[in-house]
Amino acid sequence: MHNQAEPPREAAAPDPAPLSSGLLTEIGQLGRAVKHLFGAQLHLLAAELGLARSAISWIFVAGLAATVAGVGLGLSLLAFTGLLLAKWFGSWFWALLALCVLQLVFLLASVLLFRRCMHWMSLPATRGEWSAMMHDTLSKAEREVEREQANGEGDRA
Repeated sequence: MHNQAEPPREAAAPDPAPLSSGLLTEIGQLGRAVKHLFGAQLHLLAAELGLARSAISWIFVAGLAATVAGVGLGLSLLAFTGLLLAKWFGSWFWALLALCVLQLVFLLASVLLFRRCMHWMSLPATRGEWSAMMHDTLSKAEREVEREQANGEGDRA
């Protein structure tokens, strides 16, 4: 009875998921997660840039509106002043002439103030102070960048 042919024993099959396959799967999942994270960051950056572009446009619109309102207010105040001068002088001609003189005096005072400020900026002491202030600002910014880089490298370690 021992002569009966026994079926041949099959060799044990290797493990279907070797360790290297699991590692590759995890690396693939990590890659997809990083891609998803940076994709989300890019979408956030695009949204922020869109908001910044929109904000710049609205800033220009607000500046234009403020300029128009300021000019309108100035013209209204000039008209009111002209009306009061006309009542005081009893003549529109003299009232308009007085307004022209007032505007000319204001314009000349503004030009003289501008020239004085430009002169102050051109003085040697002022140039030195301006240069020192710019140098100080630049060095502070460089130190801040170095500190942020050092903190960023410390976080990674």
